[in-house]
Amino acid sequence: MRWSLDVVLVSLVFLLGAGFITAGVVWKGRAVRPFAASRARSVAQREYARDLQRAADHVIAAARSSAGDGEPAIVTVEAVVSVTQDRYGYAVVERRHAAAALRRRFEHWRCAADCVTDAYAYT
Repeated sequence: MRWSLDVVLVSLVFLLGAGFITAGVVWKGRAVRPFAASRARSVAQREYARDLQRAADHVIAAARSSAGDGEPAIVTVEAVVSVTQDRYGYAVVERRHAAAALRRRFEHWRCAADCVTDAYAYT
C-alpha cells in the first residue's frame, strides 16, 4: 500500500482536530478562570469603581440636559445606583460607594454652579 500526500494531510488534520476537541473536553473552562483570586478581586474592584464613575457621569449629563433654563440640575445617589444596576448589571450597589463616586464626579465637573446633589449626606 502506498501513502499519497492527500491521505496523509487529511489524516493529520483529522487527528489534530480530534486532539483539540479532546483537550477542550478535558480542560473545559480553565482558560477563562483567573490564575490568582486576589488579582481577580482587584480587577473586579477597579471595574466596579470605574462603572460607578461612568454612571455618575451619565446621571450628571442627563440631569443637566433635562434641567430647564435657570433651574438647577438635581443629581441623586439613587439615580447613580439605578443606572449602575441597569447599565452595568450589578445586583447590589452600596449607596456610600455611589455617593463617593458622585461626589468625585460632581467636583470634577464643577457642578456646584448649576447642580444640586444629596451625595454629601452619605459621608
